[in-house]
Amino acid sequence: MTRPLRTPIGAHVQVAGGLASGGLRHTDDVGAQAVQVFVGNPRGWRRSPGDPAQDAAFVEGLAERGIPSFVHTPFLVNVGSPTAATVDRSIETIAADLARGVALGVRGVVVHAGSAVDEDRYEAALRQLRERLLPVLDALPDDGPRLLIEPTAGGGRSLAGTVEDLGPYLAALDMHPGVGVCLDTCHAWAAGHDLATPGGTTATLDALEAAVGPGRLGLVHANDSLDERGSRRDRHTTIGAGSIGVGAFAELLAHPSVAGVPVVVETPSADRGHARDIALLCALRDGDPAEDASAA
Repeated sequence: MTRPLRTPIGAHVQVAGGLASGGLRHTDDVGAQAVQVFVGNPRGWRRSPGDPAQDAAFVEGLAERGIPSFVHTPFLVNVGSPTAATVDRSIETIAADLARGVALGVRGVVVHAGSAVDEDRYEAALRQLRERLLPVLDALPDDGPRLLIEPTAGGGRSLAGTVEDLGPYLAALDMHPGVGVCLDTCHAWAAGHDLATPGGTTATLDALEAAVGPGRLGLVHANDSLDERGSRRDRHTTIGAGSIGVGAFAELLAHPSVAGVPVVVETPSADRGHARDIALLCALRDGDPAEDASAA
């Protein structure tokens, strides 16, 4: 019988001091088996060309450790925006981060699904998405990173909040082979998916696969939530310390669609929070009692 692929579990790592100097140190400190990074200002448009020496050391260091990596685009990116300047900057940023992703050998570049902003602009925003983003996707090299669409918490006429919303979103992009999905558990919970009830996470992942087809899930952001289901608020907290609870993450890691798909935490990192969350998720993945998972 074929054994299921082992799901690597890691974190969004801090890169202060450089991708290699800061990023690899954080990776080792928390025991990450997969990493996600920003390659520029996450809350602005300014992009960094990168330090060639740091980039090379980062790539080499991850290869030595056998760790897959991902880039997350800035939070301002919104290809569905009614503001032309925002759309132009968003496309430029996505293209630039994909190019950095190619150079860094990452598996995927994560981008928030974006918002139409106004309720009556949804169809127009999907047409705009198609017109502006398809040329970027067509320019991707065959062996380059996938663009991973991350559904948001559901506010502001989101173009994709629920996993079902991903169906028309990817259809607008002709189900392009260069597009995948990044599922954030806190976002899904905030958008209304009942992950906490037994069977709820399984149903959500089943619905995701039904909406976009098998093999599209490229990354999971494993985050508990400070808010209640349907809040449309994106506030992450430590696994098991929020309203989603540990059981949902055990269910997530047992789902066939997650087998081999990297999972990263974006939870609070102070006081070795990432190390504890990674240890807990690894214990759940490996079938160990949750209470036996302790901080590294």
